[in-house]
Amino acid sequence: MTAQQVHVRRDDLSNASLAEIGQGELADGAVRLEIESFSVTSNNVTYAVVGEQVGYWNFFPAPEGWGIVPMWGHAKVIESKCPDIAVGERVYGYLPMATHLDAIPGKVSAGGFTDMTHYRQPMSPIYNQYARLAADPEHDPAHEAERMIFGPLFKTGFLIEYFMRANDWFGAEAVILTSASSKTAMGLASVAKQNSPGIRRVGLTSAGNVEFVKGTGLYDEVVAYGDVGSLEQVPGVSVDFAGNGALLAQIHQHFGENLKYSCLVGVTHIDERRGPVGSASGLPGPTPTLFFAPDHAVALFKELGPQEAGKRMAAAWHSFLQAVEGSVEIERHAGLEAARQTYLAMVGGTVDPAKGIVIEP
Repeated sequence: MTAQQVHVRRDDLSNASLAEIGQGELADGAVRLEIESFSVTSNNVTYAVVGEQVGYWNFFPAPEGWGIVPMWGHAKVIESKCPDIAVGERVYGYLPMATHLDAIPGKVSAGGFTDMTHYRQPMSPIYNQYARLAADPEHDPAHEAERMIFGPLFKTGFLIEYFMRANDWFGAEAVILTSASSKTAMGLASVAKQNSPGIRRVGLTSAGNVEFVKGTGLYDEVVAYGDVGSLEQVPGVSVDFAGNGALLAQIHQHFGENLKYSCLVGVTHIDERRGPVGSASGLPGPTPTLFFAPDHAVALFKELGPQEAGKRMAAAWHSFLQAVEGSVEIERHAGLEAARQTYLAMVGGTVDPAKGIVIEP
């Protein structure tokens, strides 16, 4: 039996190829997952861009010099040597850009399990958890696509808002979000609108995306990248999802000491990044600081407890789904070659933000 995987050159992210991989006998205690669907978003490009620094290449092994970009999606158990997991069960979680994945379930509960495969243990445990859909309170069969497309990105936005609010927004009156058409930025804008209505939400985007971003209704003001100089001089925080060093420098130079915090999150403008995750030195104002969502997720669950944290996140998620309903057209494509092509289009920045891409391998 063989599986297909998409391999990406670690030193050339625009080089991706399909590979056939032989599947050996399933290990004792393991399960074999057949991947049913996953989304491809700018978030996956970020995983690739910072793969070396953050360790995203380590989740799913590939030949030397190559890597497998992680995805979020759904899978079905097609073989099980784990007494607690039955063939036919469906799960949601972190998956390779591939057709199959072997996992070793541990910490099994009615709601999920953790993959205990040895090479995954050094990374954040958040990525190793799989939800068992039959008892998953977040699962909605009618919104599986939205969960894959928006879910992980929304949670990052939720965590950023929680972090900012816990720090009284560092004394800011406005939050400036780059790559405002990205799904993570939309998630942050939605949660800020709900939980921090006193903070003005300013979205920066490319000229061609201005109307789309305005149409979401999530921002108080939408400005094209070329018009940063027109922004009102008020105390603000920036949240950079683009990883564009020149743009980040513009924001710092425009606001100067009025910029109270500079948060680096993702890299959507891959060709214009400067330094790791768009970091910059020698800029006026605060030092840009990387926001690593998994660490904040662990802290949130520790502070509030899993039940309360889940309750707050679920409430914000429900409101977000209402806010973005109809704003993104879901496109489904069959086959792993479609995943390869979509990933390359994401790297090239040629995917319409009004489309959400779901791959069914």
